[in-house]
Amino acid sequence: DFSVIDGNDLVTPVPEWGFPGLKPGDKWCVCVTRWKSALEHNRAAPVDLEATHASALEFVTLEDLKAHALK
Repeated sequence: DFSVIDGNDLVTPVPEWGFPGLKPGDKWCVCVTRWKSALEHNRAAPVDLEATHASALEFVTLEDLKAHALK
């Protein structure tokens, strides 16, 4: 939802680009600065900690990532 509001619609299919649109349960890579912005607006998406690079810790805390970890 945060990305849609910010102009990055990932849920609407774009057939001409072969993009089916994301559905609940899909995983998608998000840059840490966009995730941090969403966090600051209380809209952070769940995080797959095993797929998160350690360099993300240069921008956000481990506590914030753990608080949003996939269950």
